[in-house]
Amino acid sequence: MKIGILSQKPDLYSTRSLVEAVSKRDHEVHVINPLRCYMNITSHHPAIHYKGEKLEGFDAIIPRIGASITFYGTSVVRQFEMMDVFCLNESVAISRSRDKLRSLQLLARRGIGLPVTGFAHSTIFTDDLIQLVGGSPLVVKMIEGTQGIGVVLAETPKAAQSVIQALRSLKANILVQEFIQESSGTDIRCLVIGNKVVAAMMRKGPAGEFRSNLHRGGRAENVRITPEERSTATRAAKIMGLRVAGVDMLRSNHGPVIMEVNSSPGLEGIENTTGKDVAGMIIEYIEKNAGPGKTRTRGKG
Repeated sequence: MKIGILSQKPDLYSTRSLVEAVSKRDHEVHVINPLRCYMNITSHHPAIHYKGEKLEGFDAIIPRIGASITFYGTSVVRQFEMMDVFCLNESVAISRSRDKLRSLQLLARRGIGLPVTGFAHSTIFTDDLIQLVGGSPLVVKMIEGTQGIGVVLAETPKAAQSVIQALRSLKANILVQEFIQESSGTDIRCLVIGNKVVAAMMRKGPAGEFRSNLHRGGRAENVRITPEERSTATRAAKIMGLRVAGVDMLRSNHGPVIMEVNSSPGLEGIENTTGKDVAGMIIEYIEKNAGPGKTRTRGKG
């Protein structure tokens, strides 16, 4: 098979791990920077060019699209879909998961457990917004934030008002969510491939830090997840339309609640923590499922 990995940074652990997994199975692999692709958008012969050459003959594409390049990155994925190349995660699913508000609305509509969440444009009724999610302490999030950046814990109503007003003055779109105190600064990352959770880890924030992201100094350890958590993770990935996803959840008093569904989950933390060859499992999935006519959206999204 000829497999392309869309990644800006070939030296990243996740990209290197995927390249190694492809090579081990004697497939041809190419790392392609999506920002350096340029496209011929035409009805009968859609094409993608890269470094002066036409990209063709690919059996599958693995998108590793960073949040900062979602718009252009998904347009490249969409072009591959128009060329009937199997894309591990398709453009519509990536865009859907990157829109925090839209993803929460879709999950809520299908009955997935979520923290109580509020969203508003105006700060006129901030007090009512705070009460809507159960009062303080509460979490304020910038919709565009990633890796724990733009996430603030407001421990008092006054602090919540100040944070909300400050972020809105910067024209930032924000969410406010109930603080799941019983999770004690931990969350669970489930790695879903197809309809199965193949690996899971618990992430714990450093002392005094409610965010558990490994990029914020958190640490990870193995965890045994419950059947309910396993089902919630696979359902969330399916609702987003993602074949591969990192599903982040908290353990609350009323069961698992989803924080985020990530379309380009990092592999370093979960492979090192669990000892599982997740990259290899991804390539095995492609081997079993890639092929002409397997693209669901065909660039229609």
